[in-house]
Amino acid sequence: MRNKSLICLAALFTVALAARAGALDGVQVSLTKLAAPVSATPRSSGNNQLLYFTSNSFTADRKHLVFLSDRTGSPNIFVRDMETGKERQLTSNNLGTLKSYVYFDGTPYVGLSKASISLDPHLGLIYYIQGKQIRVVNLQGQEHVLAELPSDQMTAFTHVSTDGKRLCVPTTDAEALDGSKQLNGKPAYDIDALVQAKNLSSYLRVYDTRTGKEIVTERISKAWVTHVQFSPIDSNLILYNHEWPSDCGIRRMWLWNGKEHLQLRREVNGGSRKDWVSHEMWERDGKGIIYHGRYSKGASFIGRVSLEGLASVEIPLPSKWKGYGHFTVGNEGTLVTDGGYELLDNETPKWGGAWISVAKVNWISGSVKWFPICKHGSTWASQDSHPHPILDANDKMIFFNSNISGNISVYAVPVKEETVSHKDNSTITN
Repeated sequence: MRNKSLICLAALFTVALAARAGALDGVQVSLTKLAAPVSATPRSSGNNQLLYFTSNSFTADRKHLVFLSDRTGSPNIFVRDMETGKERQLTSNNLGTLKSYVYFDGTPYVGLSKASISLDPHLGLIYYIQGKQIRVVNLQGQEHVLAELPSDQMTAFTHVSTDGKRLCVPTTDAEALDGSKQLNGKPAYDIDALVQAKNLSSYLRVYDTRTGKEIVTERISKAWVTHVQFSPIDSNLILYNHEWPSDCGIRRMWLWNGKEHLQLRREVNGGSRKDWVSHEMWERDGKGIIYHGRYSKGASFIGRVSLEGLASVEIPLPSKWKGYGHFTVGNEGTLVTDGGYELLDNETPKWGGAWISVAKVNWISGSVKWFPICKHGSTWASQDSHPHPILDANDKMIFFNSNISGNISVYAVPVKEETVSHKDNSTITN
């Protein structure tokens, strides 16, 4: 029965591909034999999802998948042994979801923060926020309170340094999100405009993971910071954002080096404050930062800022590719994405992209080799159903979220880059 259901599911994922391969504005699309994803978490036990894409979801030995599930009625952290399939519940939250970015309708100062979970893949320690407490739990479910957060602050996505010694928790003055008021969703007002008008602040709070001491408190005035990431090679460098700013093209991405705040995109070389920029992320070797966005005149693009001199390169994508998505780093020059690619004549454009693809980027030549891998089938109905694909350490497997079967589950699909022989408008199926 299980095999039959997997075959049916694979058929849904691998809808026939009909497109012309060729160079498109510097992007070379290579049609491949489509791969069939399989579920990596149960599809019948609530909603199960990867940790946010800026965090690891796998331990360094690749033996354990750490994921978030609401199968108990409230969000909790689980771990899955990838060899045996056995799962363990690591937290015992029964108080629902904590209000934070991007879970605006959570309960103020009560519950588990779905945005807060960060895994130290080497030590197998998971950091998360419960109410006003920063907690840490190991793979056996043993946990303790690391620190207490200050009052009147709202949290967002956290990050643990590569050496495991520091945890960065961004907080924002609670007034930005209506304080202790229970919301039904995203506030109706412009949050960035309110932050500017009332001179509200965000803080980069860095904690010693051994002692729980807050060793850095860096105030950023007139800012709503929701994403933070330590450099993978230097924990003194923190990449951060301004969320939904009015001048997103120049105010989204920042780098703090412990002394000064460096703006990573300016109005030069055709860039505009009216452009949309998002999802900045360190490359695995720490040499650069990748991001993506859309120019005010309409074309989407992927970009990279080199840590050396902060020089940037941007590569426009084909004009038809308007699907929203995320670009997550693999090894040098490799990205995985759930957006962009939209070449099917019979495909109705949606807000979010329909495909999981691998992009091989040559930042020097400004060229991209694009490999559509499979359709993810997710509806993009909520933050949790965003596919948020990630690559394994060897760029051989992709893991992503999808609600194609109803509940959200984690799926795995192998990377296939070999091209197949075809004629124009041919269909390619498994």
